[in-house]
Amino acid sequence: MKTPNVLQPLTRLMNDTTAPEVKHGRIDVHHHLFPPAYVEENRRRGITKEAGVQIPTWVPEDSLGVMDANGIQTAILSLSAPGVYMGSRQDAITLARECNDYGAALVQQHPGRFGYFAVLPMPFTAEACAEAIRALEVLGADGIVLLGSTDGVFLGDPRFEELMAELNRRKAVVFVHPNVHPTSRDLWLATPDFLLEFVCDTTRAAVNLVLQGVMERHPGIKWILAHAGGFLPYIAWRASLANALPQFRDTAPQGVLTYLRRFYFDTALSPSSITMAALQQFVAPEHILFGSDYPYAPAPLTALQVKTLEEGDIWSEAQQHGIQRQHALSLFPRFAQADEDFNSAPEFSKEGLLAKAARLATDPLAEMVEHLRNR
Repeated sequence: MKTPNVLQPLTRLMNDTTAPEVKHGRIDVHHHLFPPAYVEENRRRGITKEAGVQIPTWVPEDSLGVMDANGIQTAILSLSAPGVYMGSRQDAITLARECNDYGAALVQQHPGRFGYFAVLPMPFTAEACAEAIRALEVLGADGIVLLGSTDGVFLGDPRFEELMAELNRRKAVVFVHPNVHPTSRDLWLATPDFLLEFVCDTTRAAVNLVLQGVMERHPGIKWILAHAGGFLPYIAWRASLANALPQFRDTAPQGVLTYLRRFYFDTALSPSSITMAALQQFVAPEHILFGSDYPYAPAPLTALQVKTLEEGDIWSEAQQHGIQRQHALSLFPRFAQADEDFNSAPEFSKEGLLAKAARLATDPLAEMVEHLRNR
């Protein structure tokens, strides 16, 4: 059997400027902005690359041009790694406010074209809570962007519990973007960080959110994982083996797979049929959203992603439309047209009392089996 050529040569990938079939109304949930204050801070610190990639130059008109060329009606903007914390707590607080004010202004200047995820001065919990409340309640942010890890600390860490509670109370949408964890820098691999270490960061954060009990305690938060969730779909069953470990019976009482399937996954840099087939087997189609990663994915690559996703044989026409637009409306209904129908995002809940009672009734047996196994 002939093996399909699923990976195109890089030169062809970057030079292929064939316009994809344009369908009006895509919503791009993974699209980056570069506020002037952020650009200036990078310049001041001499930072020109992130995760092995040159930080692109950007103005809003660049995004609008790529959006128009690819049928993207709305882009929900977010700051990429490394976020706003670059070693100074106070600078992070100030920079987060300036970036969020800039994002809010862009949304007002281009109604219907831009939304934005507010950035927080992580890993400082009290300050992050204050900025999250300001961004969501005063500035009208569409959600929050959090890095998988900041300063070596992953999402799910108990020190962030107050922030999780605030986001849960507001039923916030949280976009999880990867960062480069300090341990990744000690591997001495020739591989650029964005190729492999980024997806590790996302996967580690997602599993930690489940095993630390954040998903159980705060079911109102809607989580979007960048880049199709890293390698989470591929190792989901393996991660579910944690169900057999006593230390996770209270933090993940509904079963690890139950929580993993609550995540939403964007298609950024992951549109191939191989990746989509894995997602199809793992989560409901309604949990898959279009993402481009522009401008880190430059204009030709954004066009190629749209084309690759459209020409794949995994999704039906209705599911394609859902991924491109309808599924995002369940999280961001303000972008819907007046006569447009869409389903509301599902509401998740904590373990019920009856389910908990049944689980507790079986715990002694499980503990006896574990004891016998370890003899």
